[in-house]
Amino acid sequence: MNNTNKKYDVLVVGELNVDLILSGIEKFPEIGKEVFSNDMLLTLGSSSAIFANNLSIWGAKVAFMGKLGKDAYSDLVLNTLRRSGVNTENIIVSDKSKTGITVALSYGDDRAMVTYPGAMSELKEMDIEDSVLNQARHLHVSSVFMQESLKPGILKLFKRAKQLGLTTSLDTQWDPFEKWDLDYKNLLPFVDIFLPNEAELIHIVKTSSIKEAVDIIKDYTNIVVVKQSVKGSELFSKEKNIFQPAFLNDEVVDAIGAGDSFNAGFLKEFLKRSDLKTCMEQGAVSGAINTTAHGGTGAFNNKKEVHDMASKILNNSK
Repeated sequence: MNNTNKKYDVLVVGELNVDLILSGIEKFPEIGKEVFSNDMLLTLGSSSAIFANNLSIWGAKVAFMGKLGKDAYSDLVLNTLRRSGVNTENIIVSDKSKTGITVALSYGDDRAMVTYPGAMSELKEMDIEDSVLNQARHLHVSSVFMQESLKPGILKLFKRAKQLGLTTSLDTQWDPFEKWDLDYKNLLPFVDIFLPNEAELIHIVKTSSIKEAVDIIKDYTNIVVVKQSVKGSELFSKEKNIFQPAFLNDEVVDAIGAGDSFNAGFLKEFLKRSDLKTCMEQGAVSGAINTTAHGGTGAFNNKKEVHDMASKILNNSK
């Protein structure tokens, strides 16, 4: 991997919001009726921010580019990222916007969510200048469907990153509009690591199985990692396929952000030039750590704790 003398290992471009997580809910609420939650947490949300936070805790040098409103929620976002070592100097804070929020109803290892996008929908490709890209070795973008102003320029952004010598990764996340209108044939050649989950990949390619989807996109891709929750994950490249079982916890607190934590574990090894099998294993370990606490960042408090938990998971799996 080149650009080892850059200021940052990774520049994350993406959405920023807070999560209001209501957990311990016995049944889904019905119109006109009320149910109780056993617990509540207001914490850093958004796929991009969870990834950035947790990758920084793993030890990578991370910078973030995104947009917030000027309010109490933005203070929570910025303070959380800064405590984890993420550089926030390129985050735009606008007094004309509101910070986004996601209300997540958590049921064990699954969830339902309602999101107010706010400022996250205002970031544009032109906001990300070459001088910012040039500070990093790697570009990661997440939740492209949620970022309506960024999405039209996503191909141009990835082309610019590659021209500047960065490696790249993309996790599209779910399309809340369910249009799945990603120009993957033109975009994916500029994406070194494509990180969808099973449902996202099938919807984007408009097919019925992972195998069919990979067969269709294989001529456009470099490395594809398909996350399949408790079933594990599978990597497809021109040289090899790798299946990685999930590391399952006996007591899952919640699975919010587990896929983003998988990405963080995978990328922290990729940045160290580890082999792809190690990248997959560390992705699975990071995802498992995520499920031991509420929210996407609850289990990622400091580097030593995370590395100790990783060693315990790997030792218990032998």
